[in-house]
Amino acid sequence: MLCHELPRDPGAAEAIDRTYPWLADRLAQESGWRVILPTLRGAGGSAGEFSALGWLADLRFLVAHEAQQAVQVCAVGFGLGGALALRLAADEERVVGVGSLGAPADLAAWVGDASAFLQRCRDSGVVRSAGFPPDLSSWVDELVGLDPVQAAGSLAGRPLLIVHGTDDAEVPAQAARGLAEAAARSGSTVDLRVVPGAGHWLRADPRVVATLIGWLERHQ
Repeated sequence: MLCHELPRDPGAAEAIDRTYPWLADRLAQESGWRVILPTLRGAGGSAGEFSALGWLADLRFLVAHEAQQAVQVCAVGFGLGGALALRLAADEERVVGVGSLGAPADLAAWVGDASAFLQRCRDSGVVRSAGFPPDLSSWVDELVGLDPVQAAGSLAGRPLLIVHGTDDAEVPAQAARGLAEAAARSGSTVDLRVVPGAGHWLRADPRVVATLIGWLERHQ
């Protein structure tokens, strides 16, 4: 299950539907996994407004649906999607592995100024309603509460792939090491890849895609 990034550029929410399907198709063709690509609330053509708990609820619904088919789920996320994949696995034992690519470790620092962050979400289109969120502080607290480091430390032996670019201007590369150390302490097998010269948009980097395909093949 692919967990997409939080769109933050102007108008980027609508483009989610166009920027991930090619990756899902390639992963399915080359890894042998069946790939689910949800478009989470507020993004693409999905109704609703972005919130951390809302996106997490969307992902949990899909995990529950797949569990009815006795299917094992591996969650792979980009950026904030990576943090969500970690939290999902920490809360759902039915998630058997996690790929976290370009994920922030400190979400409070990643959000920064709450009002400016909300405005970026409005500009991107993931928040559309004038009255949303009803409480800015609570909305941000939900996001910070995903706590990727604590989630990584709760994987309890499940495999984790962490990929980060050395030239990521949005999330510092040391975030990857913090997540890897927390997961290793929990007994997880951690595959940490720091990609020279790569920026934040890792899904467009052929080296990263090849790494992800190889990891999926090994854990099929």
